[in-house]
Amino acid sequence: MTVKVNGLLHELKELLKSHQVTTNETVLEQHGKDESYHHPFSPDIVVFPENAEEVSKIVKLAGTYGTPIVPFGLGTSLEGHVIPYDKGISIDFSQMNRILEVREKDFLVRVQPGVTRSQLNKELKKHGLFFSVDPGADATLGGMAATNASGTTSVKYGVMRDQVRDLEVVLASGEIIHTGNLAQKSSSGYNLNHLFVGSEGTLGCFTELTLRVYGIPEHILAARASFPHIEDAVEAVVSILQAGIPVARVELVDEASMRQVNMFSDTDYIEKPTLFLEFHGNEAGLKQDVAFMQEIVSDHGCEEVHFEEDQAARNKLWDARHNLAYAYIHGNPGKKMMVTDVCVPISELSGAINSAREKLDELNLTGGILGHVGDGNYHALLMLDLSNPEEVRRAEAFNEQIVEYALERNGTCTGEHGVGTGKMKYQKREHGGALQVMKNIKDAIDPSGLLNPHKLIHTTKEEKG
Repeated sequence: MTVKVNGLLHELKELLKSHQVTTNETVLEQHGKDESYHHPFSPDIVVFPENAEEVSKIVKLAGTYGTPIVPFGLGTSLEGHVIPYDKGISIDFSQMNRILEVREKDFLVRVQPGVTRSQLNKELKKHGLFFSVDPGADATLGGMAATNASGTTSVKYGVMRDQVRDLEVVLASGEIIHTGNLAQKSSSGYNLNHLFVGSEGTLGCFTELTLRVYGIPEHILAARASFPHIEDAVEAVVSILQAGIPVARVELVDEASMRQVNMFSDTDYIEKPTLFLEFHGNEAGLKQDVAFMQEIVSDHGCEEVHFEEDQAARNKLWDARHNLAYAYIHGNPGKKMMVTDVCVPISELSGAINSAREKLDELNLTGGILGHVGDGNYHALLMLDLSNPEEVRRAEAFNEQIVEYALERNGTCTGEHGVGTGKMKYQKREHGGALQVMKNIKDAIDPSGLLNPHKLIHTTKEEKG
């Protein structure tokens, strides 16, 4: 350990309690990776703050030593966001996991960043409320805001950015600011909520979030619709959306992935391209919506629609969808998962998914196509032998192809996973001259470039250094 790190460690131990600072090798290793295929790299020190004031002091001290800071939630990110390639301090927010206030009359909740999605919904259920963003993993809300997470319900309720009313943020200077207020709308000032949500820890550390929540629907109905071809399923989704049917979830799972679902979840679903759907509302309204949906999917060659009204059956259906990544991992021992995503305009969705499936087969890669197709966002799950350079090269070529396809059609290189380190190379191609504006903002807020360096965008300092 260098003299500089020794000095920093000594001062951190003076600043915090002994259990809040560690250089234990196992803990360092845990904070040097996420769930992605990106190469791990351990930090020098891990700290566990308990409040915003401690975060502020840690950040100020890091600034004095010129030490990088990487915020860490649960490490469920998929593009290397939390990997500290410049070492430094990993700030673990797991001890800041309190639900501070439920304002049921305002449909708002105030939480610390280490609160998880399931933890929040368990508490909200007592008030007849729920938090809508459902990315699959039981991620922390701070991490979800950092990557602008979305998920299965985004087609109806919106993404993380749509739920954030206010953030408490510790800036690179150590100053603590708030980015919003409790009002439903505002025409005052720049929209800092939208700037900081999705900033991936490069502009500040979130220490508190005020989030929008919703009343639990009176009636929920789930369905599983099977199609002969993947394009039939995708075109059915487009028609459902064009018809204005208020679907709450619409997920596509391709044929290869349905086989993995059945093997892992002990189900006997038809192994063909399948839509998993869910509808929220009152019983009378849902009957009309569902009848209309059945007509539409029938017009697109749907071979079977199976409905689930019972909560246990619905949970089983959605557990099968959420556990698909683990189904692939379980079914391919010794391989590492590469998960990538893009988002395109709805009108381009069918062509994008067909192109992706063809490329996957052409490159002879093990994997599947799935995703939150109701908002044009789809994923590819690939299982790779990282010790096989040729297989890794083919996977990278596949990722390049689906990103280029999306960008050529005015889509985006990532709909929800974020940029991290994995998709930085596409930022100039996607944003053009606007990328320099982003760099100017980063340089102004974090002039020393110490907040999660080498993520999202290359700063002026990084480009020179």
